[in-house]
Amino acid sequence: MPDYALLNNVDHQDVKIITERSPRYGDDIMLAMAFTFEFRNVQAHYPILFQQNSAGDYYPVALFGFQEGENLFLSEDGWQAPYIPAMVQREPFLIGFGEATGPGATERARMLSLDMDHPRVNTEVGEALFAPLGGRTPYLESAANLLETIYAGIDHSKGFCTALAEHGLLESITFEIELNDGSRNQLLGFHCVAEEKVQALGGDVLGAFNESGYLMPMFMALASLARVQSLIERKNRAVAREAAA
Repeated sequence: MPDYALLNNVDHQDVKIITERSPRYGDDIMLAMAFTFEFRNVQAHYPILFQQNSAGDYYPVALFGFQEGENLFLSEDGWQAPYIPAMVQREPFLIGFGEATGPGATERARMLSLDMDHPRVNTEVGEALFAPLGGRTPYLESAANLLETIYAGIDHSKGFCTALAEHGLLESITFEIELNDGSRNQLLGFHCVAEEKVQALGGDVLGAFNESGYLMPMFMALASLARVQSLIERKNRAVAREAAA
């Protein structure tokens, strides 16, 4: 279980973060949530699909593999793609909330939170969080900026998914994957943007999507489906390496 603590330069002065990418640091994941602000970078390397939560709401994900615990972009040399999605980059940080301060303050203040049980967190090696005099290091500033970007992008991504669903632009998809060794894999439980339904949209809807900043992410999600084939090729190479070993 994560053990999140609000970050401060007294209790966490000596804390360091390991930035190496490896299964032992939790990078052996099949997918990660994605946000509309990063779709341009995500679609260049990963398929963008959609899942539903328990309330039936959709959210976008970047796909890294075809089964739980499989990340086909991860090797002994680290993460093999130039862009790593924001929800992966931000580990082991999260936005926490402290008590509001100041006259008339009503909203809780956003603060950096750190998972003290995360395998990246230690006091021996890695990127320092605080300088000797207590100021934030450039690494911590970068992490804080990323979290603010994620926080600001949550509502836009939710609105985007709601708009897609309201216009019937998401459809269930099943991937039937046959590998070079003859094995078959099936990927269930995902949705994608339906290209033929997008092509049938009227100008008023396209205009509204453009005004809301949803048009470009929609086309990026569509374009990303071409990455499924490159993911299959990665899977074939991984299977071949295992067979050779």
